[in-house]
Amino acid sequence: MSSLNSIIILVLFPLFLLALANGSYAGTITVYWGQNGNEGTLAEACATGNYDYVIIAFLPTFGKGQTPMINLAGHCDPHSNNGCTGLSSDIKSCQAKGIKVLLSLRGDVGSPSIDPSQAATYLWNNFLGGHSLTRPLGPAVLDGIDFDIEGGSNKHWGDLARLLKGYGMAKQSKKVYITAAPQCPFPDAWIGNALTTGLFDFVWVQFYNNPPCQYNSGAISNLEDAWKQWITSIPANKIFLGLPASPLAAGSGFIPAADLTSKVLPAIKGSSKYGGVMLWSRYYDVQSGYSSSIKSYV
Repeated sequence: MSSLNSIIILVLFPLFLLALANGSYAGTITVYWGQNGNEGTLAEACATGNYDYVIIAFLPTFGKGQTPMINLAGHCDPHSNNGCTGLSSDIKSCQAKGIKVLLSLRGDVGSPSIDPSQAATYLWNNFLGGHSLTRPLGPAVLDGIDFDIEGGSNKHWGDLARLLKGYGMAKQSKKVYITAAPQCPFPDAWIGNALTTGLFDFVWVQFYNNPPCQYNSGAISNLEDAWKQWITSIPANKIFLGLPASPLAAGSGFIPAADLTSKVLPAIKGSSKYGGVMLWSRYYDVQSGYSSSIKSYV
């Protein structure tokens, strides 16, 4: 062994032991993009190097009797000739950097119950590894589907997740990631049952706009209690702390970067289920620089 290697080992080994002693796990940052035309392009978001997962938001219109329609605010007009197909090159640019790009299904009050088989076929052919002449985002193949269900029906989401996973396995294509963004009160009213299936890779829990389980002016106990319930009750690979990227991004629940890095993250990073931080949204992150200020601590 060279003297240089010996020196490197002597320097790094104590740091390794310190990490073990602290029981701290490293995480990544996820961000939602697509709901503000002033947030910059998808390619620009990925070029920052701050995010490992970028979620395109949203596909709000889907389900029985509805013609599926994507809504990306000011970024593109799905009704125009080329629609949002121009995003394909941006998606591929992100993926070339190793960033996973997913599409979020947004279900609100009044959204109808879905036919899971019909929905899975549509999503597979139009956004994932299948084939369609009318792919809304062009030929790029997304890495998965996110479930942001905050109203309407609470039925069949587990069935849809199972069918989407099955498509990926049957076609022997790349892995299809299935993720969700439940509210922090446990269990989630809309996809709580689906989350017990073990089909979800990542769950980014919204610890905002929910005072009973969010951080509140220095008080961490409510958040910590809710976090423990999520990591012990949901069989997902990783659980993420979902936060607003600025005080303007949500009605409540914003955590100043200094508080997040000094109080909150040390309290939750001891679990192997810890995946990192999810931010709503890219637009607010551009304004605040939040992801840049927390990245080295996540």
